[in-house]
Amino acid sequence: MDGAWRGVGLSRRTAVATLALLAGFATHPAAAAEDCPGHPNALGTSRTLVVDPREHPRIGTMQYRETLPLADHEVVLTFDDGPLPRNSNKVLDILAAECVKATFFAIGDMARIYPEGVRRLLAEGHTIGTHSQDHPLTMNHMPIERVKQEIDGGIASAKAALGEDADKLAPFFRIPGLLRSDELEQYAAEKGIQIWSADFPADDWRHISSQRVYDLAISRLEAKGKGILLLHDIQARTVAALPRILETLKLRGYRIVHVVPATADRPATPTEPQQWLLHPSPDAIAQWPQVPKFVYAKLGGLPVPARSDFDAGGEETPVPHAGSLFSATWPEPPELVAENAAVSLASPAPSVFELEGGLDVALRGAALSHLAHRTASAAPAGAKRLSRRELRRLRVARAGHRARGTANASKPKTPTSRHARVKRIVQVRKRSV
Repeated sequence: MDGAWRGVGLSRRTAVATLALLAGFATHPAAAAEDCPGHPNALGTSRTLVVDPREHPRIGTMQYRETLPLADHEVVLTFDDGPLPRNSNKVLDILAAECVKATFFAIGDMARIYPEGVRRLLAEGHTIGTHSQDHPLTMNHMPIERVKQEIDGGIASAKAALGEDADKLAPFFRIPGLLRSDELEQYAAEKGIQIWSADFPADDWRHISSQRVYDLAISRLEAKGKGILLLHDIQARTVAALPRILETLKLRGYRIVHVVPATADRPATPTEPQQWLLHPSPDAIAQWPQVPKFVYAKLGGLPVPARSDFDAGGEETPVPHAGSLFSATWPEPPELVAENAAVSLASPAPSVFELEGGLDVALRGAALSHLAHRTASAAPAGAKRLSRRELRRLRVARAGHRARGTANASKPKTPTSRHARVKRIVQVRKRSV
């Protein structure tokens, strides 16, 4: 194939892995309706996924980059903290009615108290992992020796409950509270234990209603499209919500995947690295062909027109210099002629500004005109207009009035007693009578 189109389609390794994965589907067929006696409309288990804990030591996108290699609308059910017969047995009955297989993470102390519950998990075909010995919520702060005791103690208690089938215990471990630490993860990897987180929880360990558990499980699954669901088989609210969760999964086309560990007789399901990502990038799924580089056989130049092609009428056309196109200047403004620069205008004669009778006469006349205008505007309609003599008398009277007012204002006021004021008022009243 030409190098320009290298990378078109899937690589040979991807194609082989895809065929092997399809072969795995055929090896582990889905639990059809006829495989679930008495329940023809059961949800069933679509396939079994075999994983190697050493190749993928940590899964679950709530904490880690990788998760299980699931296709769209595939779900893995997981349950923590059991067995507790009162509720765990009801969960097992609900799963059995739908022929659904799940993964249970048992607490060592619960397995020691209720060993029959662990054995029932194995008898009904579920995968059994461990969840520490005492479920401490401080494993992220524990010394490594204490961490080892919790991990190893939980495994020992679960194996003791299984008895002769101790080798059926899966090397799967979920940290209590998902409180991880680097030392814990390193120790688990050294022992070949796969740490399981989750892709979305339903918060059923909180004090919420079963309706809320159902809503969270479905809404978070719908948001992701696939993944690992975290539930708790010891909670009564989980028992109440589980039938509706399974029914909704069936109605919306989701499929249940059962996960088991790889063994010498059961190799891991072939997968590609990008399948272990919840939402792989497009570059990790397919490689688009590269744009080819075009190589021309012969590079030729276009013919250059002759200079004579641009001649007008056979006359020689001057060719500008190379830098003249970029050094053009603006035209200079024309200089003004000296005789046009000084222009004389005609000046008015002094007689234009002379006033008849002088400046004083003009000012008195302007004042009288202003007073007459104010008097005429203030007079009511139909009133007789004053003559110039009457106006002069009025002006003199007003001036005298203002002069008397000024003189009175300059005189000091003498305070009077209250008795004098009363006496004056009495006298005024008597005269008025």
